[in-house]
Amino acid sequence: MTLDSTREAVGARARRVPQVVPSPSLRGGRVTMQQVAAEAGVSISTVSKVINGRYGVSGETIDHVNRVIERLGYEASLVARSLRNRRTNVIGVLVMDFEPFSTEVLKGVADAIHGSGYELIAYSAGGHVEAREGWERRSLSRLMGSLVDGAVLVTPTVVDVQSDGPVVAVDPHTGPAGLPSVAGDNLQGARLGVEHLLSLGHTRIGMITGRTDLMSAQQREQGYCEALLAAGLPVDRSLMRSGGFEPELAREAARDLLSRAEPPTAVFAANDLSALATLEVARELGLDVPGRLSLVGFDNIPESALADPPLTTVHQPMRRMGEEATTMLLGLIAGEAVETPQRVLATSVVVRASSAPPPVT
Repeated sequence: MTLDSTREAVGARARRVPQVVPSPSLRGGRVTMQQVAAEAGVSISTVSKVINGRYGVSGETIDHVNRVIERLGYEASLVARSLRNRRTNVIGVLVMDFEPFSTEVLKGVADAIHGSGYELIAYSAGGHVEAREGWERRSLSRLMGSLVDGAVLVTPTVVDVQSDGPVVAVDPHTGPAGLPSVAGDNLQGARLGVEHLLSLGHTRIGMITGRTDLMSAQQREQGYCEALLAAGLPVDRSLMRSGGFEPELAREAARDLLSRAEPPTAVFAANDLSALATLEVARELGLDVPGRLSLVGFDNIPESALADPPLTTVHQPMRRMGEEATTMLLGLIAGEAVETPQRVLATSVVVRASSAPPPVT
């Protein structure tokens, strides 16, 4: 057999061996409508009719195409879907950054959309300092209309946003405004936290405050002052330090406060992250908690219960806030009127091991 005849025989055998072609979903990349049509052996228009629920396709063909769609993992583009029917059936949760508060709110949003037929996109502005002001407008312009039907803004800096769909705010910086919103009762919560320390016998109570530009932080400071004044005690500004809701800033504030010649016997922190930072500093300085120093935080993030000792804190229903905001948003998307556009949810004290009566002198 010559070399040429050998090549011809091999080529013939190769032509007789069936070629295994991987399904589109195994090749990598996004599955297209054209690939679904080819795999199902139908036209692209038939696949389109099945996806959009149009007439003119038999039940048997619909079942067959849907099985192929499921097997290949085909998903219509959100943008294409919105262009077809002006709806994406997706809502967005927009946050400045993912931290304990926004994460808990996000869980509540997920609770609310369960079984609703809506999907969820969580979008972060990235937490950059230069993006703190106006991040909501930038984020909404990217998502609203083409990707989401409505959005929940978590702790937005501005509430006078213009968008192509409904928006609900959770804990807005400036407090209630024209935008529908849900917030916790920060003022009453702070009062309750300080009143708990007063009931234990503390009279020298310090505070690690939050961000001065946030209404929630301002209300917590106001609640601290009101509780002291109601108990007949003066507000001693020398016992207050700014922690900015940031652990590093709170550590510096706590170290300065607890290193005083006459430190407070108790500290009320504007959020749990600041309280946990104060707990670390107290340990570094050799101050027993709660033997020498009692601590109360605010928020009741999951980490507060895991601290050593577990942190007494003001419970803010963060998860419920996300759930109620989303329920309100879904109603707005459906064209329903909102009976209570500004909702304030109750707060309460969760007593744990970080608070006790002051040391006997």
